[in-house]
Amino acid sequence: MKRGVPMRFFCAAILLLAALPAWAGNFNVGVLFWSMNIPGQVAMRQGLEAEAERINAQAAREGKPGVVLTARVAGDGETGIENQIRQMRELIGRQVDIIIVQPTDNAALSGPLKEANKVGIPVVAYDQYISGGILAAYRTSDNFQAGFLDGEYIASRVPPGREIRLVLVEYPHVSSTVERVNGFLDALRQSNRAYKVLKTYSAVEAVGGRKAATEILKDFPATGSIDVIFTVNDGGGLAVVEGLKAAGRDEIAVASVDGDPASVENIRAGRLTVIDSAQFCGPLGAEAMSAAYAVLTGESTPYHALVPVFPVTRETLAIYPGWLGPIPESFPKPWPSGTPTWSGALKVVKA
Repeated sequence: MKRGVPMRFFCAAILLLAALPAWAGNFNVGVLFWSMNIPGQVAMRQGLEAEAERINAQAAREGKPGVVLTARVAGDGETGIENQIRQMRELIGRQVDIIIVQPTDNAALSGPLKEANKVGIPVVAYDQYISGGILAAYRTSDNFQAGFLDGEYIASRVPPGREIRLVLVEYPHVSSTVERVNGFLDALRQSNRAYKVLKTYSAVEAVGGRKAATEILKDFPATGSIDVIFTVNDGGGLAVVEGLKAAGRDEIAVASVDGDPASVENIRAGRLTVIDSAQFCGPLGAEAMSAAYAVLTGESTPYHALVPVFPVTRETLAIYPGWLGPIPESFPKPWPSGTPTWSGALKVVKA
């Protein structure tokens, strides 16, 4: 120690160094979640945060930087969209190393994404895409596959030659739900099944689902006037099923997407829902975190990849592991299909 430097200052410096946070050399990761009111999205968050813990444990063993998450939740509806725009700009202002975002709207985050591009902050989107700007990586469930699995299963249940009277409960604001509708209708067409869309309604959460159920019952009060209702997610679809069940409309078959445990139980109990193409929500969140870490560390990772979805029916209940996975092995579908084997492999769309 140099002469003239008091011991108390030297000791204070040692204490200050000891008090520095353990993550001082780690990556700062901003994470923008959509909703904590939609159970599937909660499971995605659980998967993402579990992967961050795994990365940190491995990084500690190997002497590599870990990750520190700064999380924000947007919320539902138009307010949620506005919140997320503000939250993303906040993270850009904090100069985080990377942003992981589950967009509330495909177009609304275009401006903030371009702002992140301008200052060199990479952005990884999951579950939904962002229209405009450049993403570092994109991970989502195979949403077209989700709708397609529902459609081919419905086609196998309706007697040949009969026109399917169909109601859609959709949500045209995000890419995932649009792709699900496209997949469902494409499956009916490829199965050479005639169908008629009687009417469409919009719902993606419980409030909207209850409203849609009320309107469906008002518009189609006669038993037997609807054959099938396709709901683009369980967030709204479960409320639709509850409303129809309470009205005694058990003759309607419901096909849905997400794999909410309540919807799986409806299938098990024979309550209207006959198929639910379940997302592997936990693995999807983990894939987003893994892709972001690869971008940060300069490792190779696909730009666009799809996590498979699982067709939950009474025939497949025994091999469905739930939202958090693990993703099971391939198996033969127990219904007619142009692709008779279900595959659990990650699908790389663009390397």
